[in-house]
Amino acid sequence: FEVQDSVALLRLDDLYIESFQVTDVKMMLRGDHLSRAIGRVAGQDGKTRFAIENATRTRIVIADSRIHMLGSYANIRVARNAICDLILGAPPGKVY
Repeated sequence: FEVQDSVALLRLDDLYIESFQVTDVKMMLRGDHLSRAIGRVAGQDGKTRFAIENATRTRIVIADSRIHMLGSYANIRVARNAICDLILGAPPGKVY
């Protein structure tokens, strides 16, 4: 996360961080299939990730096969559901 996000986390009481592995959502992902799932979450030039961030008012960081989210509890839940749908193969247009 950026420095401003970290400072906001310290100052505000209703900000939370959630992290999970892509393989926690779908166990059988390996090799190219795992890379494709991560790519689906990121989108071309990060467009999908930015769309989910803007729609849910969260911050999303994709680091290797881990996904980290920063935001309010309800917004993180919505963002996680959208990301899980993408990992499971839903078309991006149906998610956001």
